[in-house]
Amino acid sequence: MDTINQLNQLLTEFYDKMSSWEQSVVKETGYSLAQVHTIEVLGVHGAMRMKELAEKLGITTGTLTVQVEKLVSSQLLERLPDPSDRRAIVVALTEDGKAIHKQHNLLHLNLVKDLTTDVDSDHQRVLINCLKKMNQGF
Repeated sequence: MDTINQLNQLLTEFYDKMSSWEQSVVKETGYSLAQVHTIEVLGVHGAMRMKELAEKLGITTGTLTVQVEKLVSSQLLERLPDPSDRRAIVVALTEDGKAIHKQHNLLHLNLVKDLTTDVDSDHQRVLINCLKKMNQGF
């Protein structure tokens, strides 16, 4: 099997396994995967405008509006005035939202530790560089 086909197969298998793991972990929270992804992005990047958040999530602002409404109703997100433009608003995690992000992020960290336990630090650095380059392709 040539390199590109092997990479395709391995990345697809990894994606499928990661998605399955993510679905099982999120199912226990009572929130949807889309809601948890919204919390993840805000937890990593902080408060942001809806358009910017939609771009980071790869969804439309209309789809995001539905997610944000549910998360605001659940008191996990709040709308705040944008400090740089008083006409605009940003969405930010509440303390409860931050707690969910922290819990979910810890699950991710533990998974990565488990998956890389037999990968030495040199190979981990190579993997980091490869993933950075691949992420730039999006």
